[in-house]
Amino acid sequence: MIDRISLELNISPRQVAAVARLLEEGCTVPFIARYRKEAHGNLDEVQIGAIQERLAYHRELEARRETVLSSIIQQGKLTDELKARILACTTRTALEDLYLPYRPKRRTRAMIARERGLEPLAERILAQAEGDPEAEAAAYVDAAKEVPDVASALKGARDIVAERMAESSEVRGFAREWLATHGTVRSEAADPENAQPTKFEQYYDFSEAVATIPSHRFLAIKRGEAEGVLRSTLEVDGDPVVRKALELFALREGSPWADHLRTAAEDAYRRLIAPSVELDVAVELKQRSDRAAVEVFAENLRHLLLQAPLGERSVLGVDPGVRTGCKCAALDATGKFLQNVTIYLSQGSQREAEAAMELLRLVARHRPYAVAVGNGTAGRETERFVRRVLRESGNEDVLVVSVSEAGASVYSASEVAREEFPELDLTVRGAISIGRRLQDPLAELVKIDPKAIGVGQYQHDVNQTLLGAKLDEVVVSCVNRVGVELNTASAPLLTRVSGIGPAMARKIVDYRNEHGAFRSRGELLRVPGLGAKTFEQCAGFLRIRESENPLDRSAVHPERYALVRRMAEDAGFTLEHLVGNAEAVGRIQASRYESDDVGALTLRDILDELRKPGRDPRAVFEPPAFREDVCTIEDVRPGMTLEGIVTNVTAFGAFVDIGVHQDGLVHVSELSERYVSDPAEVVKAGDKLKVRVLDVDLARKRISLSARPERKGAAPRGSRGGRDAGGRGAPRYGNPRGPRSQGAQFSNNPFANL
Repeated sequence: MIDRISLELNISPRQVAAVARLLEEGCTVPFIARYRKEAHGNLDEVQIGAIQERLAYHRELEARRETVLSSIIQQGKLTDELKARILACTTRTALEDLYLPYRPKRRTRAMIARERGLEPLAERILAQAEGDPEAEAAAYVDAAKEVPDVASALKGARDIVAERMAESSEVRGFAREWLATHGTVRSEAADPENAQPTKFEQYYDFSEAVATIPSHRFLAIKRGEAEGVLRSTLEVDGDPVVRKALELFALREGSPWADHLRTAAEDAYRRLIAPSVELDVAVELKQRSDRAAVEVFAENLRHLLLQAPLGERSVLGVDPGVRTGCKCAALDATGKFLQNVTIYLSQGSQREAEAAMELLRLVARHRPYAVAVGNGTAGRETERFVRRVLRESGNEDVLVVSVSEAGASVYSASEVAREEFPELDLTVRGAISIGRRLQDPLAELVKIDPKAIGVGQYQHDVNQTLLGAKLDEVVVSCVNRVGVELNTASAPLLTRVSGIGPAMARKIVDYRNEHGAFRSRGELLRVPGLGAKTFEQCAGFLRIRESENPLDRSAVHPERYALVRRMAEDAGFTLEHLVGNAEAVGRIQASRYESDDVGALTLRDILDELRKPGRDPRAVFEPPAFREDVCTIEDVRPGMTLEGIVTNVTAFGAFVDIGVHQDGLVHVSELSERYVSDPAEVVKAGDKLKVRVLDVDLARKRISLSARPERKGAAPRGSRGGRDAGGRGAPRYGNPRGPRSQGAQFSNNPFANL
């Protein structure tokens, strides 16, 4: 297993074995990547995660192999050759192909033919010997056995031969590979005679190679099928498969049995091989598309979670509303809820004046560093109102920032929100969440199911188990990369820390509530049920800002505290003077401290951390600069140059928030002057991007953008007809974000909302 994984991933067997051993010991991927570098040779989280995934696959394969061998042994049909072939299988598909002839199955035509005594006649067809087929078949005619004539006898014999061919692993393997490399995906309207204009219209007469069709197009077709608008098939010329079967079963052109073997091969392909192999390839194509879509979602989520935080500054969160008013929630620098009010902006000048006074009273009382305004319905109008009120009152120093609301309603109605704020209305919880997202996006977004954040591609169409596992992996990776302040972290945030699950996170919070703030990392061991192994896995990722031990504020693991103290003593410094003193750390000669379990890689990490303890790897916060005169799609004009924020990256382009209620789409062909095959090479979620408006479709609320420099003398260009990266019709426009109440259903990918 280790050797196979080593070959698959191009990682040395020693490294694979080391990771396998650490995983068996109960270590997590973040812990292995950060604190066991010597053991595995400095592999990163992606490589370690891939090893973990392949270990699971091969263990499942081994379990299935044992089941297959046991079944064939019970049937008394296991030969040395078959056993060797089964043991040599490296994929589940190859194993199942070998097992197919021995798998218990429903009654087939070949079984019935065998029951009628026609197997010897089938063997004559397979032998391709001399003789007279009809004369020999006459001996098998028996009305009592339901073989009334020669034709029936030969047909039954061919059924046996056809099944034998269809169950040949070599034939099936060739057929599967042939379809995968030479097949075509075709789609058409489900009812061509009465096809109506729909968003799937580009797929009413569509074809593309199985080998090259991008994931987003295949998933769009499957979505159309699910909605009853499209039907699709996989098509391929089957003649090469028939020829291959005849070659493997030794067709002799001069044999009197040749036509029967040929007829059996054609029947085997049409009736038995093609339907099964088409299903196999369709499943693999769906899995391939799912994996690609999940990777897109995961990458977008990673960048979203690692957005630059405003930090520990007081904030006023505003949840815009038209009929029900704007909910405003004041938060202190740690995110603690202080006060809320509701202001009304769209119910006449009197109510608007009252809203201005209410807002100013809230600002005067709590002195927020920034106001976070949700970007949903009426978001830009609310943002403009807040800016005006602050400017006219002399509070220009207060930042006003538009914050994504995606998934906020999911949090507001969640059990986590009810536990945090049982006495507050859902909309007030939403305003608090909007404010906290500005302070620390990662800490707040971990409270929401990642699928509700809306930065994916077909998240509702892909395998949900695969998607959930990948997104959890991304969240855990981001949380542990940044680190968590133990004394302020919520239970959902602690749940994502290495080694800590939901139950232990709850125990930690309960202990903190009962005994007060943790004074050291070591105090974690007093939490009921938190043992040495859990402490080992989580301690390095937790920070205690107020701890007397400066190492508790850093990413140095407690298992290395004694080593760091020795370094400080040898250098003539106190621990407090060493930590954070780059000049003092520079005097330490790392090689002096190398040992069997502490190598150069670990020492380098320790010294880097001592120079800048607890350093946040995220960027410094810079507010986006939306144009104040561009608030709705009606304000957008072709030729405008705007600054926006990338909200979603898909296989065919990037969606950009330019400060109106609809995201615009920068098609992959408009992302750069050079050729771009993958938009993720150029932009990522959260990036600031200067864009030029190419086209505005008010009727369909679509905005087409370009990030390419404008060529002098060129007129603003309109849409190119919705061609995607492969030259086929993926929409080139953004989509309305929609009401925030649709958080779990919304995706910025236009296909996902078809």
